[in-house]
Amino acid sequence: MSETPAQNSANETNSAAVRGELDVLDQLMKPEVQKSLTELVEQLPKLAEMVTLMTKAYDVAQSLATDRVLIEDLKGGLGEFVKPIQDKAKGIASAAIEASDRAQSDSTTIGLFGLLKMLKDPQVQKMFRFAQAFLEVMAERQKGDTETK
Repeated sequence: MSETPAQNSANETNSAAVRGELDVLDQLMKPEVQKSLTELVEQLPKLAEMVTLMTKAYDVAQSLATDRVLIEDLKGGLGEFVKPIQDKAKGIASAAIEASDRAQSDSTTIGLFGLLKMLKDPQVQKMFRFAQAFLEVMAERQKGDTETK
């Protein structure tokens, strides 16, 4: 009796499955695999607890990621935090641009008396106090760095 191509294919599939099962059984007979399986079985309660915790964390993260109200609240809160900083940066940038334009258009020479007059300006005084304090801090840090080495 001759086999049809369908029967031949089914027989090949069955023999491949049997070979696969034998390969698995051969693997299970190895001492290192048995030892690993024993250790794995001993740790199953811990693994189950970890999987439960990870599942709960995933569920929480998923619910937070899909909560449109929370996302909108976070965007609004972040916007309220960033807006003043953004406005201040824009103000400083526009002042710097305007000062640059004025400095380029003014070609007058500042002499000694002009410098003395500028020294009375509160903004110039503030700038000098800042520069002095900054230099003092840098000197203290440099002194501290050299002492620690």
